[in-house]
Amino acid sequence: MKRKILLPTDFSKNAWNAIVYALGLYKKDNCDFYILNVFSIKGSFIDNLINQEYGNAAYQEAKLESENGLAKILDMISFRDEDNPKHQFFPISTFNSPLESIKNIVEEKDIELIIMGTRGETNSKKVAYGSLAINVMEKVRNCPVLVIPKKAEHILPKEIVFPSSYKTHLKRRELNYLIEIAKKCDASIRILHVSEEDELNKKQISNKELLEEYFEGIEYSFHLLSYIDVPTAINCFVESRESDMVAFINKKHAFFGSILTQPLVKDIGFHSRVPVLVMHDLRN
Repeated sequence: MKRKILLPTDFSKNAWNAIVYALGLYKKDNCDFYILNVFSIKGSFIDNLINQEYGNAAYQEAKLESENGLAKILDMISFRDEDNPKHQFFPISTFNSPLESIKNIVEEKDIELIIMGTRGETNSKKVAYGSLAINVMEKVRNCPVLVIPKKAEHILPKEIVFPSSYKTHLKRRELNYLIEIAKKCDASIRILHVSEEDELNKKQISNKELLEEYFEGIEYSFHLLSYIDVPTAINCFVESRESDMVAFINKKHAFFGSILTQPLVKDIGFHSRVPVLVMHDLRN
């Protein structure tokens, strides 16, 4: 059975790095990769609405630029050393808002995973994640997202950090991609609990035991950091251990606002170099 993976691109270096990471991560899998570029016309939102007719010169110019960019990416892939017969590529050029286009392709093509860069060429270097990456992670609820920072190395993860409060009953299927990537890469999972309480309550203990059941067959361990805010705790843990990936279950939008949109301090932080896998609470 072929995997169907969506690779959005704005032709930035960060987007290309994400494509390369995806090819390495799934090098042994039969995959259909859909490479999506969403184009628009320079000007206001109203200008875009007026100019989206197919005969419009500005529309045709933007569309041609998009199609040429996708053709260049296909050439770059074909020039790479590993010409993988298990991989097929399907370029998609579309005129729409990036978020709506991604949602539409996920539905139309039955996409199972989105892999994308954290920031495009136009995003500020003072924030960890661009607005599109944040929107995709929060609003594309029916598909997990793997975001790749510009500084991420093209190596498969050997240690994945999974923060958990143990307060929510997780279902096995919500963790499928984390478990699969860990098995695929022979990676360990480090479950990080950041707490302001000295002890777990009965519900937390039960949910922690469920994780032990789900992660059976994978190397995993539990870790605790107390009396420290969540973003700092994750940052310190990842940096001190040189972990290769962070995985979240997205349950509350504010959680992402607190962790992913803060400016980098002293140009450090896990955001700057570590891929982030965002899965979703399927009950939302």
